[in-house]
Amino acid sequence: MQNRPKPSFNNNNRGRNPNFRREQQQEHRTNRMIRVPEVRLVGENVEVGVYRTEDALRMAEEQQLDLVEISPNAVPPVCRIIDYNKFLYEKKKKEKEMKANAHKSEVKEIRFTPNTDDHDFDFKAKHAEKFLKDGNKVKTYVQFKGRAIMFKERGELILLKFAERLAEVGGLEGMPTMEGKRMIAIFAPKTAKKKDKAPKEPKENKEAPKVAESKPEGDAQ
Repeated sequence: MQNRPKPSFNNNNRGRNPNFRREQQQEHRTNRMIRVPEVRLVGENVEVGVYRTEDALRMAEEQQLDLVEISPNAVPPVCRIIDYNKFLYEKKKKEKEMKANAHKSEVKEIRFTPNTDDHDFDFKAKHAEKFLKDGNKVKTYVQFKGRAIMFKERGELILLKFAERLAEVGGLEGMPTMEGKRMIAIFAPKTAKKKDKAPKEPKENKEAPKVAESKPEGDAQ
């Protein structure tokens, strides 16, 4: 029976931390990955303060939770005792919800002519209001063709009238400007204003009302 050659080991692997790859993949250092002598513990399930790392690890083990480094650049690093898997799950869930709710702003275009009638104006104004309420910008322009370029003031009046119509939901980013044969105005959505707080009711005077002192009957004349 032939002797099989012994497997050769690369000497460069000696002394390496077997958890190195896992540490690189994790977003936070946890438990035995935390090798500083002391940490600052925060959170609801501990008394906030600086602890020896070994003591903090023991506290985490007693609660069957993880010691998680949440602020590595602090001196000493700040840690919390939490369920790390649950923490990651909730974090990813929150990020997913924020991504789903994120609205990508677009620029919607609305075209007028110098002879746009009132019906067409109202129809386009309703569309612009919807676009602005959805968080989009609205680029409006008056298109001049041929000799219509002579009626620039008519185009400016249309755009300013449009601005007045949209005043509650959007504002002009600047006065109308000419670009070639177009007069352009851009509207940006207005942020929702916070409701004014209700005025506080005046505090009631808690002092007992003063009672007029009556004179003894013998003193009456």
